[in-house]
Amino acid sequence: MSTTFPLPAYDTLALELHGEHTLIARLNRPQALNAITTRMGHDLLDLWTRLTVAPANIRCVVLTGAGERAFCAGGDLKERNGMTNEAWQAQHELFERGFMALIECVVPVIAAVNGHAYGGGCETALACDFAFAVRDARFALSETRLGIMPGGAGTQTLARAVGERRAKQMIYTAQPISADQACAWGLVNQVFDTREELLAAALATAETIAGNGPLSIRQAKKSIHYGLQTDILTGYRFEIEAYNRLVTTEDRLEGVRAFNEKRKPVFKAR
Repeated sequence: MSTTFPLPAYDTLALELHGEHTLIARLNRPQALNAITTRMGHDLLDLWTRLTVAPANIRCVVLTGAGERAFCAGGDLKERNGMTNEAWQAQHELFERGFMALIECVVPVIAAVNGHAYGGGCETALACDFAFAVRDARFALSETRLGIMPGGAGTQTLARAVGERRAKQMIYTAQPISADQACAWGLVNQVFDTREELLAAALATAETIAGNGPLSIRQAKKSIHYGLQTDILTGYRFEIEAYNRLVTTEDRLEGVRAFNEKRKPVFKAR
């Protein structure tokens, strides 16, 4: 396995390595508010799959949007205009696989929501491990206004983030909420006044995560994600299974050794 993650050349995503272990991934269609096309669907699915299969040196991803107007406006309705039922469903199958790949990506993904996040864009932020936002961003699951409904796991991820009643309000009304309200409700973790502060905070958080045991983070992510799908005792059993897989790792030995030697541990994901 390569020790350095190769940065693929995508048509709709811009990738940049920040430091040794953090990847910045930008949705890169600013002229179209970073709306998701079929091409972007393929690019996103490929990226999340690559990071799960062979993350190499990448220990955290910061996902943001190019430009300043939007994080992501959702599915590109200009591309969808006039689509046959079969073409629409085929495209949506691609999008579904991309959302599932993002949710199950072994590498933590932080959404740095630098502008409006509507429809599939809001669902993309919800599918990340957690999100930061710029204060002038707005969030909406606006699909019912178009005669459809959320189809990127939004009915599931939003309800888990903000609760059933607030999720119903957002989805039924299709009305946007402010970043401050999204933070108060639990959709985002923190709000920043400027895009520069937003990205700096997301990258600092990513670097903190990257400094911890990468295998520990992956196992904790699995435990939280799957444990929440079941009762607490079954979830706890899953947690212990995840925990026990770390006991025999080199990183566990290094972590304890570094603590006793009063130095920063050097984790190798082994």
